[in-house]
Amino acid sequence: MIKPIIYQLLPRLFSNLNDACIPSGTIGQNGSGKFNEIDNRALQGIRSLGVTHLWLTGIIEHATSTDYSAYGIVPDNHHVVKGKAGSPYAIKDYYDVDPDLAVDVDHRLQEFDALVGRIHDQGMKVIIDFVPNHVARQYHSDAAPSDVTDFGATDDTALYFGCNNNFYYIPRQLFAPSVDMGIGKEAYVEFPAKASGNDCFTAFPGVNDWYDTVKLNYGIDYGDGSRHFNPVPDTWGKMLDILLYWAGRGVDAFRCDMVHMVPLEFWRWAIPSVRRSFPDIKFIAEIYDTGLYRPFIEAGFDYLYDKVNLYDTLRGIQCQNWSAAQLTNCWQTVDGIGDHMLNFLENHDEQRFGSRQYAGDPSLVLPSLIVSSMINTGPMMIYMGQELGEQAPEAEGFSGADGRTTIFDYWSLSTLRRWIGSDRSASGKDLTSREKWLREMYATVLGICNSERAIAEGAFFDLMYVNYDNPSFNPHRQYAFLRSDGQSTLLIVANFAAEACEIEVNIPLHAFDTLKIPQHQEIKATELLSGLTAAVSFSSEKPFKAHVDAFGAAVWKINHASSHMMPKK
Repeated sequence: MIKPIIYQLLPRLFSNLNDACIPSGTIGQNGSGKFNEIDNRALQGIRSLGVTHLWLTGIIEHATSTDYSAYGIVPDNHHVVKGKAGSPYAIKDYYDVDPDLAVDVDHRLQEFDALVGRIHDQGMKVIIDFVPNHVARQYHSDAAPSDVTDFGATDDTALYFGCNNNFYYIPRQLFAPSVDMGIGKEAYVEFPAKASGNDCFTAFPGVNDWYDTVKLNYGIDYGDGSRHFNPVPDTWGKMLDILLYWAGRGVDAFRCDMVHMVPLEFWRWAIPSVRRSFPDIKFIAEIYDTGLYRPFIEAGFDYLYDKVNLYDTLRGIQCQNWSAAQLTNCWQTVDGIGDHMLNFLENHDEQRFGSRQYAGDPSLVLPSLIVSSMINTGPMMIYMGQELGEQAPEAEGFSGADGRTTIFDYWSLSTLRRWIGSDRSASGKDLTSREKWLREMYATVLGICNSERAIAEGAFFDLMYVNYDNPSFNPHRQYAFLRSDGQSTLLIVANFAAEACEIEVNIPLHAFDTLKIPQHQEIKATELLSGLTAAVSFSSEKPFKAHVDAFGAAVWKINHASSHMMPKK
């Protein structure tokens, strides 16, 4: 069994080496990364971090301000596009890929297929987004099979809700959001108005609404709350066909956007339907309600974002002086389903760990990274450039200077430019010394997740309850736990304090009984982050002594079957 390690990247940004991007620049001014540039050298470099899955974000064709009409692609009205490049989540054609990413636009799908092949050849799996809740305001497919009808093409637009309508309408109302829709021939005109993607059932969405998208109708009449799932709604069938299409192109997993905005009944129907043809396909849920975790796992999802539980707690510890003891509540919240949790410290929606809005310094990441990656057997995800300390300091365009890497603009990341290099060797030779150190640290931590069965499939035991009154242990700044597969046990301590500590960790007899592991009065142990070895006590009778650096961590491995075991004194 292997613990999944996911690397998220936006091809539009990942391989773009332009070092002179301007805010809100066009593709001609700022450029765009390409499928073909994610070559074997780049993939080998990503794989060297311990990555098992590559999440290619922004693949499916979405609305953009760039005009591709010369290639038979209907242009979008820029008034309903966010940024020059557009949001990857305002899907314009579910059966096509973003032409920005192709060297030869006419052969863009073939270039995507070739990338999928390269990723598989490097021993990694491919994840793409499935965006089920909404589409771009001007959805039109020019790549769908001939028997596929566009969303909304047969809708009765006089109805607010129709069982077989794909959209919701606001009858007799002109779409009039609180943003500029233009004038004259360049104006965007929509009549009757359609509901916007964030469940905004009005013709007048605000600037913070998802006004660039249209909400899809899965059979729920939000006017009276009634649900119409029999017969199967038209939208359901269209979405199943889309999932089967991409699975047939070699995609191994779908990261499903905002799953809780789509009826649970759809997922219970669609996921088994896909698996009848593709039994190994995986489904990952973006979800923000812990109360819905178990129902969505029961519906067939393999992994769920643990954002509002573990991520938010780790951020609170780092930024708001929350007690590290609150991490105990995190695993208790998902007890029994922890192997379904997908953990992360960064993604395209969140602020960069090193940004001034978060930690302010990427070198402080180790305790958060250790807890996030080692607390359970579920996947760990990192975001392109995170391993290099990317801080997203710029105001790139539409998104502004918000501590996030833009998803709406044509842009380039200086950290990735230095790693890829002007010769595209992906050797990291141009990285700063701190960037090299940080990347090596990520590779070490993720490599432990790859190599240690105790992390990939072992049991978990929280040590906090026997250390609250320990004078050498500060439960508000330190967190300690065990991971064990029976053959070896890892004692893991994360230190969120700005001072190094010499701590003595109490291990209760209950831990040895629960994990079914022996006690050792003295045994040789290895600290996996540093390679240091030492003779240690690993028993309920004597605390385990460890040094942990400021904003550091220690991962001590005790091999119970080791020939280095020392006799009891």
